[in-house]
Amino acid sequence: MAADPSRWRYGYDLASEVHLKSGSLYPILVRLADRGLLEATWEVGPEGRPPRHMYRLSGPGREYVAALPPVAAVRIKPRPNLRLSEASCFH
Repeated sequence: MAADPSRWRYGYDLASEVHLKSGSLYPILVRLADRGLLEATWEVGPEGRPPRHMYRLSGPGREYVAALPPVAAVRIKPRPNLRLSEASCFH
């Protein structure tokens, strides 16, 4: 979100990008919005489809991100879908 703070993002897209399930991500987004760091709005979809929640950094959210120390870029690798019996630590 910090790379393009004025761009509205769907929760689903954010979940895919950061590899979090909706049950983990949406409570975080709600808390950030409650604290004024995110703006949230509903986008009305085509007829027959429900509206979707969208998020972007607010002014205070942009200031907060700008004040953070720079970090090296980190690529998040998708976790393999292992069954418990396939995990090497259980062999």
